[in-house]
Amino acid sequence: MLFGCQSKKETTLLFVGSFTDKKLGEGIHVYEFNTETGEATLKFALDSVTNTSFLKLSNNGKYLYSVMDSQMPYHGKIGAFAIDSIHGKIDLINTQDCGGLNPAHIEIDKTGEFLTSSQYSDGSLSLFKINKEGSLNSYSQVLRFRDSSVIKGRQEASHIHSSNFSPDNNFLFAQDLGADKIRGFSFNSNAKDSMLQNEIQIKLKSGSGPRHFTFHPNGKFGYSIAELSGKITAFKYKERQLDFIEDYNSYQGTQDIYRAADIHISPDGQFLYASNRGPAEDSISIFSIDTATGKLTLVGHEPTYGERPRNFAISPSGNFLLVANLVSGNIIVFRRNAKTGKLTKLPHAIEVKNPSSLQMRAYDLDLQ
Repeated sequence: MLFGCQSKKETTLLFVGSFTDKKLGEGIHVYEFNTETGEATLKFALDSVTNTSFLKLSNNGKYLYSVMDSQMPYHGKIGAFAIDSIHGKIDLINTQDCGGLNPAHIEIDKTGEFLTSSQYSDGSLSLFKINKEGSLNSYSQVLRFRDSSVIKGRQEASHIHSSNFSPDNNFLFAQDLGADKIRGFSFNSNAKDSMLQNEIQIKLKSGSGPRHFTFHPNGKFGYSIAELSGKITAFKYKERQLDFIEDYNSYQGTQDIYRAADIHISPDGQFLYASNRGPAEDSISIFSIDTATGKLTLVGHEPTYGERPRNFAISPSGNFLLVANLVSGNIIVFRRNAKTGKLTKLPHAIEVKNPSSLQMRAYDLDLQ
C-alpha cells in the first residue's frame, strides 16, 4: 500500500525562471509540487546564468527552453535543457544567439518542431528549428520592425513582447507593444526559407501596448492583455483574422499608470485570468467566459500578496494558480475553484529571488 497524499507514480514539477540582477546567479529553480496540499519542494537550482527571465516547456515535456541574457546591452540567447523528471533537474543541451536584444518570450508551434523568440528592445522576432533531441539550430529567420505609437518613453520604437501560433498552426501572431499592433504572419514549415511571411497588421487603440495573448481552447477566440492601458481585448478568430469583440478593464480601479502583464485561460476554457503588477494594484483579475460568444464577465479580483506580479501559471489539473511576485521575491499559491473561478490563498508561499516566469507539468514516472 502507498501512503501519503501524492502518488509516487506521478510527479508535478514547477519550473521557475528569474532575473539575476544582470549578473551570474541562480536563474532557474525546479520544484516538486504537491497536488494535494499545494506545497513545493526545491529539487534543483541552476547557477551561473544571467537573467533567465522567461521559460517554455516543450510540447512533450522532455525539454525546457529559457531566454538567457535578457535586458542586457548585447544579444540574448535561448538555452535548451533536457528535463530529468525522476530527479527533478535539468541539464543544458545547447544555447543559440536569439538574433536580437532582450528576449522576452518564447513560443513553440503545435508540431513541437519550431520555436520563436520575441525581442523587446530592438523589436525583433526570431524563428528556430528544434531538433529531435531537443537542441536548437541557429535561427533561420529574424524579422525586425520599425514603428512607434503615442506614449513617450515606451512607444518610440517597436517592442515585440510575445508571439502565439494559431490553433491550426498556420499563422503566428506577434504582440508589438511599441506600435499598438498585433502582427500576423503566414507560417509555412515546409518552406526552404522565410517560413514567416505575408504580414498583416491588427491595429489596437492608441496607447494600448499589447503584451501577451492567449487563444481559447476551442480555437474560436483570442484574448490580448495590454500593458499600458490595463485592458483585455477579446477577439473572434477565424482563418488568420482577429475580429474585435470587446474591451475589458483588467484592473479593479482607475490608475495613473498601468502595468498589466500576463494572461491565461483555465484548462476547461471556462475562466480567464490576468495579472496586474502595480504600481497601485497588485492583483489577479478573474473573468468567466461565454464560450458561445467569447465575451467576458468579471468575477472579481484577488490580491497577489506580493509586489509586482509578472507571470503566473495554472496547474495542469486546473486546481491551482501560482503567481510570481517579482519585487517581493515570492510565489503565492492559490487553490482554484473550478465552478466559480475564484481563488483561495494557501499558506505555502515559495521564496525565490526575482521570480519572473512559471511553467508546470505533470509527469507519469511509470513511463520514464
